Amino acid sequence: MLTIWGRRNSTNVQKVAWAIGELQLEYQRRDVGGSFGGLDTAEFVALNPNSMIPVLQDGDVTVWESHAIVRYLAEKYGNGTLCPADVAARARSDMWMDWMHTTFSPSFFDVFLGLIRTPSSNVDHDKVRDAAMQLGDVWGVLDKQLRDSPYVAGDELTIGDIPLGVACYRYFNMAIERPPLANIEAWFKRLQSRTAYQQHVMIPFGGNFEEFIALEREPD
Repeated sequence: MLTIWGRRNSTNVQKVAWAIGELQLEYQRRDVGGSFGGLDTAEFVALNPNSMIPVLQDGDVTVWESHAIVRYLAEKYGNGTLCPADVAARARSDMWMDWMHTTFSPSFFDVFLGLIRTPSSNVDHDKVRDAAMQLGDVWGVLDKQLRDSPYVAGDELTIGDIPLGVACYRYFNMAIERPPLANIEAWFKRLQSRTAYQQHVMIPFGGNFEEFIALEREPD
């Protein structure tokens, strides 16, 4: 039985849960992080010395860092599907996973943290608006990639779609201005048709900090 450590409304936890759902694996999840706390306990620090979620336990194997976990799951349980058998397709998947960290995430979190993870009375709406405009430009890079293929690495969903697909749900459900992104919008519709995406990513997160915290403890 797989065990995920982490709260259900964490984007990084959702990457792992979605991958597990696509692979149709049984798992259990333990609520830690955010309003649940528990990251500084001896039990959790023994699993991840960084005291961060998510953590995956698979028998006697423990893996932390969300993208490392997704790669581990795909290589072990989805070789040839989520983990492409073709070396070039695998490289494209890895490339877009890394692009999320190096290029996409800084712009995305300027918006998400500024609007959703900041108490409503402290939100700098001008700063959020400017960050949203910059984020739209970053999305434009992926929009061009999706002009020629339905998924980021080709014709099938792979690990490359998972991190960006989680962020995409939040992007289209925040009260911000967005530029036209026809190819990303079409990709987002394809993701929304997937059962695992519906179950693990399409979770209401609220329009502000107070709603986010209240929804954090909603049952699965």
